[in-house]
Amino acid sequence: MLARSVLALVVALIGLNGTESHTFAAEQAALPKEITGKDGAPLVLIPAGSYPMGVPFGDRDGGRDEYPRHVIEIDPFYIDKYEVTNGRYLEFVKATNHRVPQNPKNPTRNLWEGIGIPASLADRPVINVDWADADAYCKWAGRRLPREAEWEKAAKGNNDWRFPWGNVEPTNGHLNFNQKWIGEKTLMPVGSYEKGKSPYGVYDMAGNVWEWVNDWYDAKYYEKSPDKNPPGPDSGEKKVIRGAGWQNETPTVRIFTRVDSDPTMRNESTGFRCAADAK
Repeated sequence: MLARSVLALVVALIGLNGTESHTFAAEQAALPKEITGKDGAPLVLIPAGSYPMGVPFGDRDGGRDEYPRHVIEIDPFYIDKYEVTNGRYLEFVKATNHRVPQNPKNPTRNLWEGIGIPASLADRPVINVDWADADAYCKWAGRRLPREAEWEKAAKGNNDWRFPWGNVEPTNGHLNFNQKWIGEKTLMPVGSYEKGKSPYGVYDMAGNVWEWVNDWYDAKYYEKSPDKNPPGPDSGEKKVIRGAGWQNETPTVRIFTRVDSDPTMRNESTGFRCAADAK
């Protein structure tokens, strides 16, 4: 009788777990693949699941802070399909009276004309914004900055790839990189590189501009990161930027490149995109 009772309990638990898994799968399937943010920006669904974060096994390069490769699980979330543009940022400035994007060290790298922009800038990614500027915009738009682990999954999916499009070495058909500053045309309109989009259809995850993420920087965080939804360090002095910019060469446009940056830094190669929880 005891054996039968135990067997019945196991069967019941298996049935319950199966029901829960089926329910979760149905809930995720019901999530729209793309939504529109309060600011009009399109967001792409990144489904729940595990993926390998960090430098792939056997890779020929990588910084100390990109190791060890570790598998983590992420809940579903949405991320901006494109980097935030000057046009959208202008609406934010008008609505909130937030400061305009300016380079405090090199005025020749400014692109805005007071509280305004030329039409040719509207679809190019905003630059000269620091972490607080990016955070403020995302909150105004009803979203948040992506966590570093979310950003990397959006860039590579479940693949052990070096680049958002795979392991093919970068070309000018994949991304905007290896450029010199020539003014606004240094930047490309967002979504220009169809060959370079991620497995989920997210554009410019490599090149164009570096992107602020939510996390504080810790060179050894991967050694102690939780296996599910890593939130990043509780505190720190630097913030993380990902994705490389228009001036970077092949070694640094890899998905897993991590750079620590002063959160008050505003320069001509750093912008951002936003994310949102899937509800």
